[in-house]
Amino acid sequence: MRAQLAHLSSTTDADSVAEAVKADGAVVVDRLVPLELMDRIADELTPSMQRTPTGPDEFSGVRTRRTGALIARSPSSRQLIQHPLILSAVGKVLEHASNFQLHLTQAIAIGAGEPAQPIHRDQWAFDFFPFPKGYEVQCNTIWAQTDFTEDNGATRLAIGSNHADDGITIQQSDTVPAEMGRGSVLVYSGSIYHGGGANRTDTTRIGLNITYNVSWLRQEENQYLSVPREVTTTLSTDLLRLMGYGRGAYALGYVDDLRDPIEVLRPGTGSNGFEA
Repeated sequence: MRAQLAHLSSTTDADSVAEAVKADGAVVVDRLVPLELMDRIADELTPSMQRTPTGPDEFSGVRTRRTGALIARSPSSRQLIQHPLILSAVGKVLEHASNFQLHLTQAIAIGAGEPAQPIHRDQWAFDFFPFPKGYEVQCNTIWAQTDFTEDNGATRLAIGSNHADDGITIQQSDTVPAEMGRGSVLVYSGSIYHGGGANRTDTTRIGLNITYNVSWLRQEENQYLSVPREVTTTLSTDLLRLMGYGRGAYALGYVDDLRDPIEVLRPGTGSNGFEA
């Protein structure tokens, strides 16, 4: 199962990204955003990350900090969450569903000396439900806030394992590291077997994990409570719908008398009835 992880340039198109994810389960788009943007995000998130406790177990990482609520805590991160190339590619990977939504936002800081994370599928978060092989329910990203190297804990992936059976055992030796420079992004499916790598350096590896799922499934991070109402009222309608303030399908997510959720937040701006 061991193979090379494909890399695409920042000038690539959404079709190429989606095709690589469907074929291999993952792809890196190199240097997609300027370092200045990553600098702003780092400055905005530093206070929250310093207050975040390390994980309670080997899966979360006892030397790893996982800081969520990026929309509220880092206004600049919204540019990553709504990056046009990524949203277009996610739409193509999840095109079998009526709609997709933001699943979680999280800065993952793998500290020095952290061992490798157990290999897993992200879609196991849905109570280990055995989705049909080939039916993707997630499309995910990890943006490199620091350079990702094999030594500092770059995410490790079993290339092509998105086509494998559920619940199989994958060894670390079956995986390859997603090495990439700062400002690059790893795009991967919820079905690929992967895990954070071991950090054998004396520095911290930081990635911004921003993931999307089909809108008929529950979100891992509760955006309605993670983003305070006073922040919600300042956001664009497009971002609000991406956060979950929109219908998940024909009859999912409406409010009281079939109202569009946006109509509740901004009266006069939503659609009527079950209109798409």
